[in-house]
Amino acid sequence: MSLENEFEESSKKVHSLKSRPSNDDLLKLYSLYKQGKFGDNNEKKPGMLDIKGRKKHEAWNNLKGMEQEEAKKEYISFVKQLIQKDS
Repeated sequence: MSLENEFEESSKKVHSLKSRPSNDDLLKLYSLYKQGKFGDNNEKKPGMLDIKGRKKHEAWNNLKGMEQEEAKKEYISFVKQLIQKDS
């Protein structure tokens, strides 16, 4: 299976977890997915009152410079860990 296919399959599998991941795990999933899919964050920072949006923006921004391929590999690995922990 190609890296791209495994990445997309992992993004589907994460939605079938029995228990909801922690907020930190969700931020990690979000940031790795966005970095893997789109590369560096070039979006405008959300306003002061959008706390959730700011956290997500910050998490993705922290991965600036990471290669998309590397982010995809880390995402896949992290999803596997979550699935194993969820079993």
